[in-house]
Amino acid sequence: MEEENPAVAPAGRADPLLRPLQVGRLTLRNRIMSTSHETALDEGGLPLDAYQRYHEEKAKGGLALTMFGGSARISADTSWGGTQLDVSSDAVVPVFRAFSERVHRHGAALMCQISHVGRRANATVGAWLPALGPSHSREDYNRSFAHEMDRHDIARIVRDFGQSARRAREGGLDGIETMTGGHLIGQFLSPMVNRRTDEFGGSLENRMRFLRMVHEEIRREVGSDYPVGIRYTIDEDHKDGLSFAEAVTVANRLEREGLVDFFNCIFGRFDTRLNLLVYNIPDMTAVSAPWLHQVGSFKAQTDLPVFHAAKIADVATARYAVEAALVDMVGMTRAHMADPQIVNKLRAGREQEIRPCVGASHCLYRPVHCIHNPATGRDTWLPQVIERSPQAGRKAVVVGGGPAGLEAARVLAARGHRVVLLEAADRLGGQLVLAARTRLRRALIGIVDWRAAELERLGVDVRLNVYAEAAEVLAEQPDLVFVATGGIPDFGPVAGSDLCLSVSDALGNPMQIADEVLIYDATGRHPAPSAAAEIASAGKRVTFVARDPSVAPEMEHHSSITYRKALAERDVRVLLEYELVSVSVREGRREVVLRHLLTGREMLETHAQVIVEHGTVPVNDLFAELRPLSANDGATSVESLLGAAPLRARPPAGFELHRLGDAVSSRSVHAAMLDALRLAVQF
Repeated sequence: MEEENPAVAPAGRADPLLRPLQVGRLTLRNRIMSTSHETALDEGGLPLDAYQRYHEEKAKGGLALTMFGGSARISADTSWGGTQLDVSSDAVVPVFRAFSERVHRHGAALMCQISHVGRRANATVGAWLPALGPSHSREDYNRSFAHEMDRHDIARIVRDFGQSARRAREGGLDGIETMTGGHLIGQFLSPMVNRRTDEFGGSLENRMRFLRMVHEEIRREVGSDYPVGIRYTIDEDHKDGLSFAEAVTVANRLEREGLVDFFNCIFGRFDTRLNLLVYNIPDMTAVSAPWLHQVGSFKAQTDLPVFHAAKIADVATARYAVEAALVDMVGMTRAHMADPQIVNKLRAGREQEIRPCVGASHCLYRPVHCIHNPATGRDTWLPQVIERSPQAGRKAVVVGGGPAGLEAARVLAARGHRVVLLEAADRLGGQLVLAARTRLRRALIGIVDWRAAELERLGVDVRLNVYAEAAEVLAEQPDLVFVATGGIPDFGPVAGSDLCLSVSDALGNPMQIADEVLIYDATGRHPAPSAAAEIASAGKRVTFVARDPSVAPEMEHHSSITYRKALAERDVRVLLEYELVSVSVREGRREVVLRHLLTGREMLETHAQVIVEHGTVPVNDLFAELRPLSANDGATSVESLLGAAPLRARPPAGFELHRLGDAVSSRSVHAAMLDALRLAVQF
């Protein structure tokens, strides 16, 4: 284990986050952990190299405990269609051993969540086995109809829990946890789901019977000295659900019987995608740590350690949670996707350098990636810590201070190069500044603010209000030039597009927005629905028209749900699967022709104003001027973007030129930053 530094919190006190914690026989080196979650990095259901490296980076970064599994399946009939780990056979044991050794060498502990999802299983994937549950029911999340478990089902699954726990211990893991929230154990506990009339239903004593059987079997397999916990719903927040008082009663029973060593607390229900968003994985629109005080009330009812994670995104909130005795261990799961070096920076007195989690939910429902840390999930080939280059000292000019330019300048400076950043606007951030003007995406400004502070710390020469021309770039006598000049709004093939505003125009000057508008989205991304919600929030009437069959389909489920909910709450009229054909003027209003994409039928409407989101067209004037003067003709090889290229050697003469971000094509913040990192780190 690593030796602790005497890091100091505000007011001169030793930082409570760096105090060790005893969990059964296990000593955790501090109070910061990453909770279990699905990463989509598994290979055939096993946590192999990419999966392990992702968790190893967090261990190297100093946290005490990294949990994995994200509901690792103990049985064949517990697949929900995602990328779950499979812990149902002994094939996982040697993989666990390698994984444990990898994490332990950095002083961190490693645990796995094992679970059966019950009625949440998807009956049309994997082995196509029927979903099961305590009672016949259907859950909205995966839309399966569960059959009621009989005694044989119960005995089999109890046995599977015990065997999976045994494999964890034999594999050298430091402990395991089971899961209640929305999963089979929780379904038995919940009177909303469990309608049985036998000894497993009805009274609380009966509803907790399955949970106790599972944990008794686990104890038989792993012993009383092995840390066993439970990710535990402390209140379903529904009049017909498991109440706080009932949850405390069950918890006290588990504690008294020695069946658990810790409670990893969650709040609310997870039976729909909306509930999962609201209760379990709050996004950037939610307040910080929304359930912290409810968890604190639960902690007062138990003597066992209490863990909790739900949008505890910064160390100030985490510190308060521990210092106020609301929790014993703070889950900073998404925060570690943004910056796995949180604890190391905290211990070194560099708290201000921690890259913030902005709650964008980019990390969900896909291979685990952070919107502004492109190395996360790509840990086998992209670095989390940028090291000084053997060729440090080269002169680099970055043109454009949007997402791509900011990341390129940061990485080049961290590599030890002399960097000049030229930005035409009066502040850094590009389109992120406009996006952050909307209520639903305000937290995105954290991406800009952190990089601006990093550029200052790294000594980047930032020049604002400079519309760079070739002569200015060449006057710097650069070795490297990165053009990240972004794009201008595109209106696509809409006839009469000169009568329309772009979303960026509308957000940049909200005073010009009419009292009634049509917003047309041809991208399926964030800008149009966030603008629609923002404009409707100002009391204006909005019609939202999209080419796609749903709102924001390119976004992860969380953001799509947030937008659909926001538009409904603001009475936005939504038309899906329509294209905007033309716009003309009639009696001072905009007359629009909309065509249904499936039927081809057209309809005519009039609106005060039309706002269009159709992506951007690259701004390439500067690149075109510099290209014939560059040593590489402005070419960026695909191999270099895939990490297959060696360290870039200096060209024999002249400068090397590359384009980034929307200056190449209209893509996302993450795509722009990924290209910037994977290219800049090569120099």
